[in-house]
Amino acid sequence: MKAMILAAGFGKRLRPLTEHTPKPLLEVRGKPLIVHHLEALSRVGIKEVVINTAWLGEKLEAYLGDGSQYGLDIAWSRETEPLETGGGICQALALLGSEPFLLVNGDVWTNYPFEQLLQRSLEENHLAHLVLVPNPEHNLSGDYCFARQYSGDEGEVLSGVLAGPVPHKQREGRQTYTFSGISVMDPQLFAASISGEAFPLRDVLAPAFRAGHISGELYRGEWCDVGTLDRLDALNQQ
Repeated sequence: MKAMILAAGFGKRLRPLTEHTPKPLLEVRGKPLIVHHLEALSRVGIKEVVINTAWLGEKLEAYLGDGSQYGLDIAWSRETEPLETGGGICQALALLGSEPFLLVNGDVWTNYPFEQLLQRSLEENHLAHLVLVPNPEHNLSGDYCFARQYSGDEGEVLSGVLAGPVPHKQREGRQTYTFSGISVMDPQLFAASISGEAFPLRDVLAPAFRAGHISGELYRGEWCDVGTLDRLDALNQQ
């Protein structure tokens, strides 16, 4: 299985650090954030990684090179203008091929065991499998919920078909979770998309949710969206 790391974002909330350093190269616990991902992917046997770039992409390429120092072969999907998450993935499909791929947001910190996704095959008619996490303080309303309610204890490993975004007026009594930015995607999810156009990932997820073609699991381990200076500082102080 190939992997893709989304690394084209500007990181406005991390300014002034990101004015001269691409967000994935900001250091967390002694090494650039994206290097943690590359090392973790290499450890579980991933050999080919696609990385998309836009803002300060040349610095990212200069630092990581061809990936050989991590035991990887890195292919670069360069965006002259940021294409957002969905558009960035769509443009990179020519490098990813026709088989499902592992997708990781370049601005999250986690100890999620990627081997779990390598061992998972998308079920028939499923186009994506999303890793969810308990809602952090900055996203208490969550993103998605499971299609059926679960009542197990806090240690239960939840998995199953996901419902789409739940309107706030319908969230009472339904447990929602936050999308971690880690997933397995089938390129067929983007069959109707046009390469080179900018659009968010949620645009292609929405019809798949309605058709019941997206599964998910809940991960309760370490995870952080490194989206602000405060969160970055907190990670480095732990």
